[in-house]
Amino acid sequence: MNKYKRLASNTLILAAGQFSSRFLVIIMMRFYTGMLSTDGYGTVGLIIDSCVILMAVVTISINESIIRFGLDDKYDKSQVFSIGLTTVLSGLAIFALFAPLLNRIEMFEGYAAWIYFYVFVGSIKSCCSLFVRSAGFIRLFAIDGLFTTIMNISFNLLFMWGLDMGVRGFLLSVILADIASIIFVSSAANLKKYLRIFGLQRHLRGSMYRFCLPLIPTAVMWWVTGMSAGFFIEQMLGIDYTGLYKAAFRLPNVIVIISVIFSQAWNMSAITENNSRTVAKFYSNVFNIFQSAIYIMAAGLLLTIRFILQIMTSAEFSQAYRISAILIIAVVFTCFSTFTGSVYMASKKSMRSLVTALSGAILNVILNFTLIPIWGLYGAAISILVSYMVIFVIRAVDTKKIVRMNLKTPKIIVNSVILLAMTVVVIGVQDTFAYYISLGALFLLSLVINFGSALGVVRIIREKRGQE
Repeated sequence: MNKYKRLASNTLILAAGQFSSRFLVIIMMRFYTGMLSTDGYGTVGLIIDSCVILMAVVTISINESIIRFGLDDKYDKSQVFSIGLTTVLSGLAIFALFAPLLNRIEMFEGYAAWIYFYVFVGSIKSCCSLFVRSAGFIRLFAIDGLFTTIMNISFNLLFMWGLDMGVRGFLLSVILADIASIIFVSSAANLKKYLRIFGLQRHLRGSMYRFCLPLIPTAVMWWVTGMSAGFFIEQMLGIDYTGLYKAAFRLPNVIVIISVIFSQAWNMSAITENNSRTVAKFYSNVFNIFQSAIYIMAAGLLLTIRFILQIMTSAEFSQAYRISAILIIAVVFTCFSTFTGSVYMASKKSMRSLVTALSGAILNVILNFTLIPIWGLYGAAISILVSYMVIFVIRAVDTKKIVRMNLKTPKIIVNSVILLAMTVVVIGVQDTFAYYISLGALFLLSLVINFGSALGVVRIIREKRGQE
């Protein structure tokens, strides 16, 4: 199987399981916003954002090493999994000593135990599921995504609707769903056969730590850029506005979801093909198709955003679509930054990933302080948009020193201008007829520019058959 066909195959397998699971979460949005209100929805958002960064710090981002080294046939998979799991458990033991201090933070008061168990179970689940993917159990990894989501939604209905537990019901649902996932994956992949208590290779442990340690501050920087706006909004505007902002991010996250599914398959290809003589052409061809697909999806969401969000959310969230329009462009550049970041992962240049993420994080903090007091939620959305654009530009320049990838810059500029024009229409045009006519025309223009490249994957796979 040639590398293009393998990438397409892995993407389809992952999409079959994960997109359906993510889609279920999206259609549950009306349920969540109705059960939690803006206040509760904002609290849940802040807790989850905090747990994301806590997992990275507590586990020293070892899961990134599990993927990188697990996919490389030079390393023993049992050693990789065992080093990863023992590192996770050690970090969680240390975190247990400090977790009670979370109750001293006003927004987390009363939630310290919930946050600890959320991080504890989530960290182990990530370790197991990512190892399963790196070990080649792609179908199992995809099935687990759907299984976990179904379990999560089932527990949501029980604890939030049946028992009216609110925020705690939401957190308990995630914790129990992750426990179910750990049991399912461990049994299906027979993970115990990969577990080693003694005889772990010190040189491999050192290599894995050298790779993942710079990713801890990198994760913090990404968190600052992508999630800290919720904390700024909570302090400057109030928790209700945080809930509205989180709701506005839900629809743009559709693009992120699809991008993440592709990136999971792409990282596997980027690592296994890293030493190929045609790697630059491979990266260029794939990015050209990738960006076209992302731009078409973004334009499609902007065309339908007002209608979708007014259906998906309760009345108090209904105006979130204007903020979502800006965030859609932001997540486009998030996806592009993630793609170029795969170059660092494949070449084990994790320190460069840190430096580029740091630049965006510093800019994001400055912009949040400056723009939120002036423009409110619009200021937060513009801050994250500008930050991700800057990260992508820096990475686009820097990664060319490693892989001479053709990013089709004129195409990026034209597409971005189209999305900006659509955003102006979404925010500023009140007349319904003019609104949809303008957006429809711009969407068709985006489709004309990008549709040929999006279909190019079929042609490339056929041309490359048997040539690798």
